[in-house]
Amino acid sequence: MSWATVSAADSVPSQVALINDAIEQGWRDYEIRPAPEVDDATWCRRVYLDVIGRIPTLEELKTFLDSKGNDKRAKLVDQLLYDDKYTEEYANHWGSIWTNVLIGRSGGTDRRSMTSRDGMQKYLRDSFATNKPYNTMVYELVTAEGTTKPGTDKFNGAVNFLVDKVNDENGVLATSSTSRIFLGQQVQCTQCHNHPFNQWKQQKFWEFNSFFRQTRSLRRFVDGTRDIDHAELVSEDFAGEAGDPNDALVFYELRNGLTKVAYPVFTDGTEIAKSGYVSEVNRRQELGRLMLESEFLDKMAVNRIWSHFLGFGFTKPIDDLGPHNPASHPALLEDLAKEFRKNSYDTKQLITWITLSRPYQLKALLGPANEIDDPSIGEMPKFSRFYLRQMSAEQLYQSLVSSTNAGGGGSYEEQERQRREWMQQFVVAFGTDEGDEATTFNGSIPQALMLFNGDLVKNATSIKPGSFLDQLSQSGRSPRDRLTDLFMAGLARRPNKNEMTIAGKLMVARKGNEKEMLQDMWWAILNTNEFIMQH
Repeated sequence: MSWATVSAADSVPSQVALINDAIEQGWRDYEIRPAPEVDDATWCRRVYLDVIGRIPTLEELKTFLDSKGNDKRAKLVDQLLYDDKYTEEYANHWGSIWTNVLIGRSGGTDRRSMTSRDGMQKYLRDSFATNKPYNTMVYELVTAEGTTKPGTDKFNGAVNFLVDKVNDENGVLATSSTSRIFLGQQVQCTQCHNHPFNQWKQQKFWEFNSFFRQTRSLRRFVDGTRDIDHAELVSEDFAGEAGDPNDALVFYELRNGLTKVAYPVFTDGTEIAKSGYVSEVNRRQELGRLMLESEFLDKMAVNRIWSHFLGFGFTKPIDDLGPHNPASHPALLEDLAKEFRKNSYDTKQLITWITLSRPYQLKALLGPANEIDDPSIGEMPKFSRFYLRQMSAEQLYQSLVSSTNAGGGGSYEEQERQRREWMQQFVVAFGTDEGDEATTFNGSIPQALMLFNGDLVKNATSIKPGSFLDQLSQSGRSPRDRLTDLFMAGLARRPNKNEMTIAGKLMVARKGNEKEMLQDMWWAILNTNEFIMQH
């Protein structure tokens, strides 16, 4: 299917053309030729992974490959986003992504933490299930009041974003996280001194910080004990550091020891009233309102979601949109941000535009015609190919569970508990002031071996009655068909000649027991880097 037929399809929105024109202009400017378009099977695997967080089942893949029409890709995107049967997976996937962005992979797992991971996830899952506009979600996260834990009085899951960030150090973490995550403005370096390379000055940090000074997290105990049950985020009057709530100021110290004064002023210079009385001015609500008016809100959202689908954002890091950090396609970032705002911050529409755009259809091929397009060595991305990247640990888990019936089943809570236990082996928290962390899930061979001998893969490669391999062994016309299905299920491609030969030798070694041969091959497929790559 040529690209022309896709863009000719009536169902393709004008924003797709906007993306294509800008990206293709970049190719012409750099005199590069993009990689060819990827085949349907690989594209199908790609879009399932990115939109709902797992690879397609064999049945889903076959259904897509058998479907006809120039607009089959557009129809699949539509189905994954709007068909009720995928709503739960879509909401879980994006809920997980945003939980990790807002509170980190380890947020809410420490006994001393006030954050309820379940509360955060519930709020986000519900938001994505109802396709809540992005700006509404941001406003709620920044202004929320209430309790952290589902089932408690005054429960409001949105408070979990700030509940652990406001009490310590006068809300420094709330300041840096809010500005970085939602506005792409990195203020954390200016807390103690002016930043040498960007326009953020120390004064601006403390002005932004002043918006959080009416906010407190309170511990709520289990009745009659000293055990913390949950926390509550409240707004309370702030007397200011000089003790006058009518003129509630904040002091901060310059490097040379001089003390200066800050009041709540937004990053664009907009001031709000100086009173610390919540009844006169609710500072977080004012902050939420000002953030919704900022073009940086729109750009940051587009940049984050673009990088999720294409592997790189328009800036690196994605959450730094300062003037010292130019974007690879500044006009496109601006235009897409405007379209996102114009379309009521509908995340599903933004996803549709990106997944139907030409760069998202390309092979992951770096060749002589586009060899300068290598952002992994610091070059600006040109999006002339699909950038190979590893699945996240969450995507790997979901893929193993869904495509091979390897899940333990049970209630949502039970499944979530199993997934969380499995994920914990990969999270390393760095004790930095930003609460940074990394996943050690890096696809190295020893790790893969450690991983793939675990229970999850034992279940995925089981041949007991009703298992994926058991069902597969009873399908198709011949061993060759079944082997092909195995490769399609795991890698969205047919086996090559060499792999066919290996299967033949295994069949001999297994004395003609086809099910055991398939089990060996499936274990090998799950152990390849190709399986854990998004390509």
